[in-house]
Amino acid sequence: MTRRTLLLALAAVACAAPPGRAADKPNLIVIMSDDMGFSDLGCYGGEIATPNLDALAAGGVRFTQFYNTARCCPTRASLLTGLYPHQAGIGHMMEDKGTNHPGYRGNLNDSCRTVAEVLKPAGYRTYAVGKWHVTPHAGGDGPKHNWPLARGFDRYYGTIHGAGSFYDPSSLVRDDTMISPFADPEYKPATYYYTDAISDHAVRFVGDHAKDSAGKPYFLYVAYTAAHWPMHALPEDVAKYKGKYDAGYGPARAARFEKAAKLGLIDPKQPMAPQAGDWDAVSDKTWEAAGMEVYAAMVDRMDQGIGKLVAELKRTGQLDNTLILFLQDNGGCAEPMGRTGNKDHPNVGRPEKPTLPAMKPEEFAAGGSVPRQTRDGFPVRMGPKVVPGGPDTYVAYGRGWANVSNTPFREYKHWVHEGGISTPLIAHWPKGIATKGELRHTPGHLIDVAATCYDLAGAEYPKTVGGRAVTPLEGTSLAPAFAGRPLARDLFWEHEGNRAVRSGDWKLVAKHGGAWELYDIAKDRPEFTDLAAKHPDTVKELAAKYDAWAKRALVEPWPVGGKK
Repeated sequence: MTRRTLLLALAAVACAAPPGRAADKPNLIVIMSDDMGFSDLGCYGGEIATPNLDALAAGGVRFTQFYNTARCCPTRASLLTGLYPHQAGIGHMMEDKGTNHPGYRGNLNDSCRTVAEVLKPAGYRTYAVGKWHVTPHAGGDGPKHNWPLARGFDRYYGTIHGAGSFYDPSSLVRDDTMISPFADPEYKPATYYYTDAISDHAVRFVGDHAKDSAGKPYFLYVAYTAAHWPMHALPEDVAKYKGKYDAGYGPARAARFEKAAKLGLIDPKQPMAPQAGDWDAVSDKTWEAAGMEVYAAMVDRMDQGIGKLVAELKRTGQLDNTLILFLQDNGGCAEPMGRTGNKDHPNVGRPEKPTLPAMKPEEFAAGGSVPRQTRDGFPVRMGPKVVPGGPDTYVAYGRGWANVSNTPFREYKHWVHEGGISTPLIAHWPKGIATKGELRHTPGHLIDVAATCYDLAGAEYPKTVGGRAVTPLEGTSLAPAFAGRPLARDLFWEHEGNRAVRSGDWKLVAKHGGAWELYDIAKDRPEFTDLAAKHPDTVKELAAKYDAWAKRALVEPWPVGGKK
């Protein structure tokens, strides 16, 4: 789609809109989930019930080669700014490596602009709900210069920190004020569950906008923590998946591969990456299967919430001219969090009665990721005797199931092989995307999300702010790809010394400390056959491109500063 064609289409929308509505500018909703793999959604091959996301895919387009940055903080920095994460100051996580390492300060820098900061001058209202995780200052008494309202958002409800209990999330904030979910006069559900709270506030912001600001378009960022550890899900959702994973990893992977191939998402002639884990060697299959049951329930609940959001868009007459993008922050997570007990979180069954003092409703949840206790005084437990799901448990689903989530690709969150960086991207916009249910095979990247928003909003990306130079935008608009046209450019990755460059169908990739590997992604997306020895000139060419990018994008050798 050319720029002229896009503007003509948007002008046609404007003519049909009520007076006062900036109808040539669509509403923009970006929804991102946490720690999910390429094949988890039903419309990407999975068996988990995701009817609402499947419906958005059927009414829009799905990208088969869209990429994230392999980890939560860098992905959020990249999505919010349209830059590579190092350029935004978050080349790794939230630790500050010092002024000599500007790509690794662990905090959004002053040289980047968020989507909200760029869209507001173009007439947009801006809202955010869910996980923020682009500043280390998660406490209410610390600096707030990188909290959402200070970075362009008009309203916010969510967590500043990166992980925590779904029943009692830490660093919960409404606008600029830390709150306890159990002493919040504005939101009093019968059972507090963070995924529901994110969904309900997204619905609220959309409804309030239709009532109070109908003459303006809006940008809404919905950042779920599902399905990041801990595996926490409501009993009624877990019950749907009881026994579904009793056959283990292999059958689940095979079924996903077959379904994804039938959907046209993968090439059935290309094999799956090797299976991680031997189901026959699992000592407690009931416990192992329970992790995936709860994981599936978490994804299911998120999809239910997205259904509520779509219903509100329909109720308020906003769906047709709203672009909805759905994607994930990294591949499936193989981290072993909570899969063994420790002195602070015993590997024992649930005690009959609380063993610790109950917390007051107004008390904040403990800082950090892992709470010591529940609100009613039960200790939070870890280990293979702890069946996940409830608020007094803290267990990840493990490497074997992460391998299933990433079907058919190799590696996981942290790594930049395909399993770590491949994400679904669903784009739904009835008035702007004419085709329905089609696939888009052109590669895309998180850096393109902000660029797409600016293109469709007619927003000008600044060169300077307050006399300070702004880092030039890295991404490109996806609008041509929505219409089926390819996007041709090189894409780059670095995380913890894992590094890659993709140029056309060639991908050069390496693990930290390892040699470069070369793959023809068109013929070998699972990265089975390393062609580096056969094509040394290609390796040299792409490595030079990577080195030039790394220097420009503030990437440094890992570990940064030479400290392990």
